[in-house]
Amino acid sequence: MNKPIPKPLRAPAPCPLLISEETITPLKNTAHLLVSAFMDQRVKGFDVRIIGIFKRDSIQPLHCLFCCSDQLSKTTPARILTHSDHFGFPYCTTDVLCQIPQSCNATHVTLLTQPTTERPFNQSWLPIRDEKTNEKKERRFDFTVCISSLYGNYNNVLQYTQALEMYRLLGVDRVVIYNTSCGPDLCNLLQSYSQEGFVEIVPWPISEHLNPSHGWLHSKHGGDVHYFGQLATLNECIYRSMHRSRYVLLNDIDEIIMPYQHENLTSLMNMLQQQHPNVGEFLIENHIFPRNHFEPSGRFHLSEWSRVPGVNILEHIYKEDPDRTIYHPHKIIVQPRLVEQTSVHEIIKNLGQRYKVPPEVCRIINVCVSMRRSLTIDQLRVDKRLWDFQEKLIHNVNKVLTKVGLLP
Repeated sequence: MNKPIPKPLRAPAPCPLLISEETITPLKNTAHLLVSAFMDQRVKGFDVRIIGIFKRDSIQPLHCLFCCSDQLSKTTPARILTHSDHFGFPYCTTDVLCQIPQSCNATHVTLLTQPTTERPFNQSWLPIRDEKTNEKKERRFDFTVCISSLYGNYNNVLQYTQALEMYRLLGVDRVVIYNTSCGPDLCNLLQSYSQEGFVEIVPWPISEHLNPSHGWLHSKHGGDVHYFGQLATLNECIYRSMHRSRYVLLNDIDEIIMPYQHENLTSLMNMLQQQHPNVGEFLIENHIFPRNHFEPSGRFHLSEWSRVPGVNILEHIYKEDPDRTIYHPHKIIVQPRLVEQTSVHEIIKNLGQRYKVPPEVCRIINVCVSMRRSLTIDQLRVDKRLWDFQEKLIHNVNKVLTKVGLLP
């Protein structure tokens, strides 16, 4: 009787067995969280940037360990850069810079609290995203919008659809949305956009790891981290888009960055970049259109939208004049390759120059709850810029809502 030939014993694979497939990965033996690792050689002496969320009072020396195709590297010391904007919260967005050892073709990276030459046990590894390599494979975009931290079972379907279709009319190629939770209708809508390729949904389970704040200031709102980790998502989105998008727009879903002298973002940015060739950060002023004031004729109070949950932005044409005697927030259009670190309203570390775009050229249409509720309708200005797109916008919104079963 022939005995089966035993299979040869394989040596244990030297490179990572425990590769993280999560968007948020706890770092072993620390209080910190890791998000993503990217090739980034813009800072002299370093090759990889890891974006994380670190506990500010527990920062300790860390060491980078790489998987080099088929073998482990020696550890190299990490440089830890906590972001200056943390609004008093215990956790803040943090960059960890790593140098890849010579003759190492690195594919994955992890961080250790102690240098070692042995293979660490039960350690989670992050794949290193090389966006320059992906640039040759993926379609290049002109404009990407980054929408951070969708949470709280948000179900404002009508305004979300109108905003996404408005972005599309203005020339946006891709919208990246970090999703903690959304209402059933909105989740269904986003899934449809994702299948089409216009929206990229990044799962963002921050609540599984921290107690995220619903507000921006720790002393007022409490919690572990600012606005569901908004700052980490915005920075991650910039690096995700670094080599695949010419421009990145950092704004909320209820904000539309609107050109007022151009038909679309392409012609606007061609003009601005020609006039300001060294600028990498364009600040766009926010203008609030209060949701409690409606256009009186009811022209766009459409019966077919009456059962769709959410706000109809076409009904709101009255805007507040910004009070420029106090701090007034902007949102940003950036060239991602000229950004190292960003906050919500401005870039923290910029390799290019900054320019405030005049509001008569471009400003944000922000249909939301008013911060200055004492203002009467007589103190507001009429702005019907959205109506210039109404025919195509209504047609496209109806098409999408019908597709997802929200219109008959």
